[in-house]
Amino acid sequence: MIRRLQPGEMDELIEIWLASTIQAHPFISENYWHESESIVRNVYIPQSATWVYLHQDKMVGFISVLDSLFIGALFVSEPFIGKGIGQALMEHVKALYPALSLEVYQKNHRAVHFYHRQGFRIEESAWQNETHHPTWIMSWQAEQMP
Repeated sequence: MIRRLQPGEMDELIEIWLASTIQAHPFISENYWHESESIVRNVYIPQSATWVYLHQDKMVGFISVLDSLFIGALFVSEPFIGKGIGQALMEHVKALYPALSLEVYQKNHRAVHFYHRQGFRIEESAWQNETHHPTWIMSWQAEQMP
């Protein structure tokens, strides 16, 4: 089941984000993610539209969209990766927005391949000054009806 993030669920969401982001980015120091937790918790998530995926009433993944166009986060708990949850979350937001973009670390090959399968295309290369790693800016646009 997919629904909007509810008040009181931030700790559960942050737990998924922290474990997943550390696992997905072994090339970046864990300390960076721990130091980033406050801004994710207090700025990024509150400023985003966030949907959660529930499995047996437990949050196992989430997606956040900033400014109705930028996917700032898509994370799934490790035991649930590869079970269609990320795709379901992505399909949910693609049904709500006509165009989306995101930024993904170039070394996060699994995520880059996932986004390609979801119809996202690389638009440009960028650089993350905080982590000193290159990223891809990727975008998707709904097909126009004739």
